[in-house]
Amino acid sequence: MSLPRIAIDAMGGDEGVRVMVSGAALARRRHEAFKFLLVGDQKQIEAALDDHPGLRGASEILHSDDVVAGDEKPTQALRRAKRTSLGLAIEAVKRGDAGAAVSAGNTGAMMAMSKVALRTIPGIDRPALAALMPSLGDNDVIMLDLGANTECDAQNLVQFAIMGAAYSRIVTGRARPRVGLLNIGTEETKGTGDLQIAAQTLREAHGLALDFEGFVEANNINRGDVDVVVTDGFSGNIALKAIEGAARFVTDLLKDAFRSSTRSKIGFLISRPATELLRHHLDPNNHNGAVFLGLNGVVVKSHGSATAAGVANAVAVTARLLEDDLTKRIAADLAELGTDRLRGRPASLAAPQTSAAVAAQTDSGAAK
Repeated sequence: MSLPRIAIDAMGGDEGVRVMVSGAALARRRHEAFKFLLVGDQKQIEAALDDHPGLRGASEILHSDDVVAGDEKPTQALRRAKRTSLGLAIEAVKRGDAGAAVSAGNTGAMMAMSKVALRTIPGIDRPALAALMPSLGDNDVIMLDLGANTECDAQNLVQFAIMGAAYSRIVTGRARPRVGLLNIGTEETKGTGDLQIAAQTLREAHGLALDFEGFVEANNINRGDVDVVVTDGFSGNIALKAIEGAARFVTDLLKDAFRSSTRSKIGFLISRPATELLRHHLDPNNHNGAVFLGLNGVVVKSHGSATAAGVANAVAVTARLLEDDLTKRIAADLAELGTDRLRGRPASLAAPQTSAAVAAQTDSGAAK
């Protein structure tokens, strides 16, 4: 496998350099073809590399001592984009010095910088944040948007469906991923006008490499009935956090139950293989790596609290998207859809947004 190197924002995330470099080193041990551009404070990165000599020869350091804070507004971060570790990692993708960028930093700033630097694929109005989540099916389910755009119209939802299906074909191997729109009911009459229009468009778009399954309710997101769940960023972020909260609630409830008595503790020892399997399946580090779909380049968001194993998984996701040329797949699917049926004009003629407009939208819309 021959891949372009991956730019790592070494300063992002809750623990910064230590975890990001350790994650890159773990990914490198699993796949010796990986090469990295480590962006951040040179002294800290070099100190971290002392613990990972195998990574040093596969990496180059790009110094930056300016870091985007986790609570910093995208409008503020965007003004310093070409000085911060996050901005320089994304800029490396734009220049062609790296094939992709990975960061565990500020989501809103990452989205704003990525959109301004890389722009969207012709035919895509807005990038969407997509992530893998566990399911009862044979594969993880992809859900988007998870917070990049709080308000979406029918055209956005159709574009998200196309992008999500292209991503799903890479990670699941399905030739025609099953796509559903998140709604308050499965009946065709339920939902907003935009949902109704998006559903009608997807039903009629027979040339796309996906199977539209209609509407999906929130309680069926993880059932495995569909491969891609499409929604606006407001609903998607709420649904994601509700699912994560429910998973933590179940695991904490089991812990308390097993500690409640001697008999329960014995029961825990007997059932430990099953509970360990459950813990592994629900561990967000094993599904780490959310992707900004729709950009002219690959940008992957690692969870801020990810462990080294989680960062390594985000790197593996990034490499897979590079290997299978996700951007090219999305562009080909958009060509199949043809002209924009929702507005009567080519989707590629959507008016470009200024840097200030992108940042302002992100300030009010992107999930942290």
